[in-house]
Amino acid sequence: MPHHLLTILAMLAFAANSILCRMALGGSTIDAASFTSIRLLSGAAMLAGILVYRNRGFTQEKVNPVSALMLFIYAICFSFSYIELSAGTGALILFGAVQLTMILYGLVKGERHGKLTWIGIAAAFGGLIYLLMPSVSTPPLTSAMLMIFAGVAWGIYTLRGKTSKNPLSTTGWNFIGTIPLALLTYVVFRSEVHLTTQGITLAVFSGALASSIGYVIWYSALPHLTPTNAATVQLSVPVIAAFGGTLLLAEPITPRLILASLVVLGGIYLTINSAAAKSKPAPEQ
Repeated sequence: MPHHLLTILAMLAFAANSILCRMALGGSTIDAASFTSIRLLSGAAMLAGILVYRNRGFTQEKVNPVSALMLFIYAICFSFSYIELSAGTGALILFGAVQLTMILYGLVKGERHGKLTWIGIAAAFGGLIYLLMPSVSTPPLTSAMLMIFAGVAWGIYTLRGKTSKNPLSTTGWNFIGTIPLALLTYVVFRSEVHLTTQGITLAVFSGALASSIGYVIWYSALPHLTPTNAATVQLSVPVIAAFGGTLLLAEPITPRLILASLVVLGGIYLTINSAAAKSKPAPEQ
């Protein structure tokens, strides 16, 4: 499957996670800790089942503690932040932090950019800053900070997947590695447990489909993307999540969110196009 199509499918899965999480937590159908635990456990069960069915994976790799920890930190911070954030706003903060993390890594590793790329990066990140500027519609600080932590963890998790030779097995073991932390989370927050059939269903869909399968697709696309492009393209997710939240959750789209999304998308366009132009071979003389 072409990596462009894989990337699009991964972005749709990421947006679905934001919508499913907000649908579950915004509607008080489940508590954040239980949502996280069920999401990770159902993702691990889905991928383990696929690996067993295909009779491969369990002898090829093992749990990577750092990747598993980053996946858990992302998931727990993601859930608790969505108690107050809307789907689109949360996604914009998340992937703004992802972008900054991955671009800084690219620079440290020697990745260099032209002027248009830097303008695109600045525009995309500027859209995030504009969204968080103090105003009546500014998102709650604690929730925003939790989502930033989630973004940094997801950025590290993404970077660690660029060298994966078997995305299904790697992702499966990453989810399996979160099982002890998922169970510990449930125990620590057991006094706050609130479960409904709807909440459990949404958590399972988030874990078994949008997360586990979505992350396998993403790990399959990553080897074809530079850290900067991989970071920037993910900023399309907030726009998808924002409009999905409006259609499915009746969340308002504010002028601030619209303008921030347009700036972010413009930045993505400049960054991707600049990188593509840079990679084209020079015309023969």
